[in-house]
Amino acid sequence: MNGILPLYKERGMTSNDCVFKCRKIFKTKRVGHSGTLDPNVDGVLPICVGKATKVVNYLMDSGKVYIGEITLGFATTTEDLEGEIVAEQKLAKKISVEEIDEAMRALTGELIQIPPMYSAIKVNGRRLYEYARAGEEVERPRRRVSVTYFKQTNSSEFDNERGQQKIYFEVGCGKGTYVRTLAADLGKKLGVPAVMSDLTRLSSGGFTIGQAVKLDDLKEEAAKGGLEKQLFPIDHALKKFPHHTLTEVQWGIVKNGGFLIPKYLHDEKRPTIVLMYKNQAKALYCFNQEKERYQPEQMIDLTEGEI
Repeated sequence: MNGILPLYKERGMTSNDCVFKCRKIFKTKRVGHSGTLDPNVDGVLPICVGKATKVVNYLMDSGKVYIGEITLGFATTTEDLEGEIVAEQKLAKKISVEEIDEAMRALTGELIQIPPMYSAIKVNGRRLYEYARAGEEVERPRRRVSVTYFKQTNSSEFDNERGQQKIYFEVGCGKGTYVRTLAADLGKKLGVPAVMSDLTRLSSGGFTIGQAVKLDDLKEEAAKGGLEKQLFPIDHALKKFPHHTLTEVQWGIVKNGGFLIPKYLHDEKRPTIVLMYKNQAKALYCFNQEKERYQPEQMIDLTEGEI
């Protein structure tokens, strides 16, 4: 089987746990996910099965939407509730809606983020969380990320006794954005320590949470022989690219990794195109301006396919 599964990742599981379980259900090692979700976060986790693993990166490039909660008044080592408290400050009064909105607007667009120490990013061959657990300091790489919007979804709540305030939010962002870092940075904009206290991913890879399937339901479908109908076609990850349906002659060239000339594709020399044959995505070709030809960027499926 080949295709993309919009999985609903439940809390308490790692993304790799989900991949491991899907390998057993689909009875194949060729399974990968497109964008890690922390164990304490639930929501949409697109899973690529079989030849769809070749388009994982294209799924990861799509935007993501999250809803969650930020608590003002303390900060942790992990920037969420899993870490140890490293800073506390009781709020004397509730921060206004206008102040929060202004700080959120300042955290949209192209941003530079410094990822948390407790993250899977590699530095000198080791993941940051490995340095953190060993009590070692290391310079973290600055990352350019994109935040489309960051807004409040409900009235914030102020706990006068604890001196804490909860903000309810929704954020649309691009690849590589750490929402818990965004929460911590919002606190800095407001002049108080902050932590991400709840998070759910609503959409990823063009899938919404309403389309996502739980692992238990997937097991039931497997028992009934209905696994294949849970998979979306590989082409779902490639919808943003222009498509071209290959002739028999062109398919003969493509399956051998050959080049294609734009005029025979009736094409306007677009940077990347998806090549289709018998209703299946077979390859992505990119345009080489210097040599005036299309050449392979990613081969996906070189079998003949079905009409």
